[in-house]
Amino acid sequence: MEDFDKSRTKQNLARAFAGECQDGARYQFLAQLAEQEGYAYMKTLFKIHAKNEMAHAKKFYNLICDNCSCKQHNIEVCGGYPFTQGNLLDSIKDTISTENSQSENVYPDFAKIAKDEGYPDIAKSFLFAGTVENCHKLLLEQLYTKMKAKKLYKSTTPIKWKCSNCGFEHTAKNAWDTCPSCDIPQGYVEIPIDMQSGSEE
Repeated sequence: MEDFDKSRTKQNLARAFAGECQDGARYQFLAQLAEQEGYAYMKTLFKIHAKNEMAHAKKFYNLICDNCSCKQHNIEVCGGYPFTQGNLLDSIKDTISTENSQSENVYPDFAKIAKDEGYPDIAKSFLFAGTVENCHKLLLEQLYTKMKAKKLYKSTTPIKWKCSNCGFEHTAKNAWDTCPSCDIPQGYVEIPIDMQSGSEE
């Protein structure tokens, strides 16, 4: 087993911690943007993603603290982190790219290094985080596709639409413009997401 204090795994955990903290912040920014553009339900989804990212950050932070032989006052972190801006649609597209990179490249690479250095449990933590990032990516891809095609609240067949504010449900091809039960705007309608296939309705 590689000495943890000298390992690439320690550096990768520090990079992952920094990255997840920034991802959590960016999802908070995305939630604010969704609210500004009138998509209250999307704001809720992004807040959940932000919470997920901070849970990953806490896990990586704990793994560093639990495995270091001495108290770490500072760990130098070198990594590239995205800084982009735009409207909600563009921001979702940028976030898809980030999530894809983490799930397909970054975390699998970190997991392989951890396993090779003799840290199988840390390798699993990287892989678990990667699977969540992939779920984030699949959800974002559907939101992006629906939003770009102006089909967030439209379906080719009748489906059940639900108000995330009062719980009112109605089956139709299109969601209401204003909830007939609580008079709240369309942005509160739950957007149908298929996490099985990642495909659009």
